[in-house]
Amino acid sequence: MEPTLQIGSQVTVHPPQNQDGINRGAIVVFRTPADENCGGPPTADLISRVIALPGETISLSTSPNGYVMINGKRLDETWLPSSAQGTTFPGPAGTAYNLGTSYVIPSNDYFVMGDNRRDSCDSRYWGPVPLSDVVGVAR
Repeated sequence: MEPTLQIGSQVTVHPPQNQDGINRGAIVVFRTPADENCGGPPTADLISRVIALPGETISLSTSPNGYVMINGKRLDETWLPSSAQGTTFPGPAGTAYNLGTSYVIPSNDYFVMGDNRRDSCDSRYWGPVPLSDVVGVAR
């Protein structure tokens, strides 16, 4: 989540009351997905930013820059430094959610990404996060 959060940063986490409590751009803590295989020491929970909401279609632009597209419109990622905008790339080939093609987020799921897109292992690698796995929203 660098540069937004630094290693060792502390955040306050509030449990979501329901699906309406999680908005695009929110930073959430969630249980590590079973399919997570990104290296590093095992951890019970991860933290990432919500990029796409249930029922939305996420994709990457086909222009030279990799802008995130939600329902066919470029996502305004004002939370990223301007130098990092348009630098998103697909995850590993062979999955429906790697953003090589459009992907519809299932109901009650969230597509999350780290702010450091070049080094983030996120939903592009292991898929969307179910609401039931969200521990809370960081404040």
